[in-house]
Amino acid sequence: MNIFEIEDATGKIIYLTKERWGHIVQRHPMLSNSLEAIKETIVNPLVIIEGNQNRRYYYRHYKNIRLKEKYLVVVIKYLNGKGFIITSFYTERIE
Repeated sequence: MNIFEIEDATGKIIYLTKERWGHIVQRHPMLSNSLEAIKETIVNPLVIIEGNQNRRYYYRHYKNIRLKEKYLVVVIKYLNGKGFIITSFYTERIE
């Protein structure tokens, strides 16, 4: 079951499953109230970096958070023309 489905900055459909959301919140509890920030990062990223294994890394800078890490990264894997969120977390820099 999907929590949301949204069109990304490139026009592709991206979705987040309940299972993946559980993984994100368990590993990164500070994101438990960040669904809107995740969506915003997908729709309006600062940069998208191509990775290996059909993955893309969407980054967006957030300056009003109380963490040393200021970039939210959303990792998306593409299969059959659609993307699904693998994970999301804050990081100090774009890699």
